[in-house]
Amino acid sequence: MSSRVVAPVIDPDNPPKGPASYFASIEKTYGRPVQEWLDIAVADLDAGTPHMAVVSRLKQDHGLGHGHANAVVAYAKAKVAE
Repeated sequence: MSSRVVAPVIDPDNPPKGPASYFASIEKTYGRPVQEWLDIAVADLDAGTPHMAVVSRLKQDHGLGHGHANAVVAYAKAKVAE
């Protein structure tokens, strides 16, 4: 099964802007690929969970910091809307 929102490939010579700029730090800090966090966020968003409730879940259930959780949800939400 492929993911509905795919994590971007980060080019070190052309760092991303916006929420994706956090992704390298997220992977380094939590030791899991960003794709896992995106999959969690998209599942919650698809279920109708509001943005900040998904952020809270990532923080409470998975230990992400607020900025990291918000970046994951913001990126996922933007990609789902495309």
